Amino acid sequence: MTAQSPTLDHELPLVEHLREFRNRLIVALLSLVVTTAIAFPFAESALQILISPLDQKPQAVNPTDTITVYFQVALVGGVALAMPIILYQIVAFLLPALTNRERRYLLFFLPFATLLFVGGVAFAALVALPVSVAWLQDFGTGFAENQYILTYYVEFVTTMLLGLGIGFETPMVIYLLAKLGIVTYPFLVKNTRWAFLITAIMAAVLTPTPDPLTMLVVLIPLFLLYLLGVLLARFA
Repeated sequence: MTAQSPTLDHELPLVEHLREFRNRLIVALLSLVVTTAIAFPFAESALQILISPLDQKPQAVNPTDTITVYFQVALVGGVALAMPIILYQIVAFLLPALTNRERRYLLFFLPFATLLFVGGVAFAALVALPVSVAWLQDFGTGFAENQYILTYYVEFVTTMLLGLGIGFETPMVIYLLAKLGIVTYPFLVKNTRWAFLITAIMAAVLTPTPDPLTMLVVLIPLFLLYLLGVLLARFA
């Protein structure tokens, strides 16, 4: 009798994992399409808020600029609405052997994670963006006139919105890492100074402006969220 190939024994679980990853990715993408369509009618109201810090309306250079920015802003809203489904697919893939008790905890934390993402987007739109735009509009006015292009401005804005929305997920990421056993509560407390440095780098990356004021405005809530993540890690 021919012995079964050990390679086949290892390939079958890999194929199953890839199939599961594909299925969960499809579910996440379909949910994003649906929620983006739901957010689309509200894109104009969101755009009014996002361009309000400007002294003048940005210019649309190409005929498709307005519809393009509609989709960009609607996509941010779609990500926010689909966040519970997206996070569930990620966690369920990473932690397939959850007990019933752990699944209940997960269902409890998913709305909390969604609120964190929405809070990050709102913080970016209502606090960080006005501070950043005010500084940029006043800088260099002695030798240049600021005339913003609609697509470039919305790309700048959506980068900040998504960046801070993801950055505000820090507590949930830390909790997940602690649940996986990658980090521990004593380790996080011991390396708080390094965490502050990493948070400062994150603030610099997430804010597409070089001014220290905007970076500080982003740094403070991100570091406070890290401390919240440390507290959650204690209960993980």
